[in-house]
Amino acid sequence: MIRFLPLYLRSVGTPDAIVPRWTGLLSTAVFVFGLPLVPFWGVWADKYSRKVVIARSAYVEALVFLALALSQNRYQVAASLLLVGFQLGNSGVMLSTLRTIAPARHVGFVVAFLGVTPPIGVALGPLVGGLLVDRAGFTLHQIFLLDGALSLVSGLMLTLFLREVRPPDPPTGPVLALVGRALRLVFTTRVTVLLFTIMSLTFLATQTAAPFFPLLVRRLHPDPAGLATAIGLVFGVSTLVGALLSPIAGVLGDRYGFQRVLVAAAAAGAVSLVGMPLAPSLLVLALYALVFGAASATATAMVIAQLAVDLPDDRRSATLNLVYVPLYLGGILGGVLGALLVQGGLGVVMTASALLMLAGATLAFNRRSSTAA
Repeated sequence: MIRFLPLYLRSVGTPDAIVPRWTGLLSTAVFVFGLPLVPFWGVWADKYSRKVVIARSAYVEALVFLALALSQNRYQVAASLLLVGFQLGNSGVMLSTLRTIAPARHVGFVVAFLGVTPPIGVALGPLVGGLLVDRAGFTLHQIFLLDGALSLVSGLMLTLFLREVRPPDPPTGPVLALVGRALRLVFTTRVTVLLFTIMSLTFLATQTAAPFFPLLVRRLHPDPAGLATAIGLVFGVSTLVGALLSPIAGVLGDRYGFQRVLVAAAAAGAVSLVGMPLAPSLLVLALYALVFGAASATATAMVIAQLAVDLPDDRRSATLNLVYVPLYLGGILGGVLGALLVQGGLGVVMTASALLMLAGATLAFNRRSSTAA
């Protein structure tokens, strides 16, 4: 959806001059309504049903894509994307479910494998979508209808085949009190504050830059023919490779330390962002995108791994339910920041994103050995 958003905005009659600004603002809208609900989904899942909370995401996603496919102007697109807020908040619940059902000796592998699967979908989606548009004659409206059907199938699979797994000691008490406790634990644990800050900077850099990646491709490939395929190839393949490299980064982190690998990944991501607007060809842009995809996936994996190691057992589950809050914050602030910065050109957006990545690398580099407060 995000990879083709600039093209979709043009297809529903948005003037070229305001497509970049609307791209940034709508990328923010995806997260605006989701952030306040994130702490609640984890509590509701443990208190009532993890299965229902996870399946809910797939069904809402199907509704989002249906509304998007039926949109005829940018205002209807915006209204459709606001519904995404009710779709978010499932990742931490899935992590908690996997930790409960996986054999103890395989928990690390299972959690790492879950971390690989979303980037694979993000990578193959633009690639397949681009080929369907350019080679099979699909419109973007039809692509979003297909996406909705796939989401519906996911929801049905979860409903029919996922076994309900209850926590050993389900939380009791008022929901608001449980949400407050979960949030308080995050903001009163020293290591959590630091790692969430690093993760927030990484996601902010990504969400500021990523909505404008298709425009970098368009600048090097101005011919509309094959443009969707080019976007899918350049940034789809790079994301896929980055996802596949993240388990290797986990092995390196186990051997050399999560902090060192995190610093290297954030620094590499910053360099690649600076290079993207300077790329003289699609091939060079694809190479920079590959480095960025690997760096972004690795940085996220290292932060989550460090959290899993540093946090005590009694705080780990509550924190995992909130582990993607920085993603939502980055999505909200990144979209607004990108929409403002893009007025100065794509180079300004990418440079600012690189500086955010470097800030995360600096924090990681200066991090001292610590334990949960």
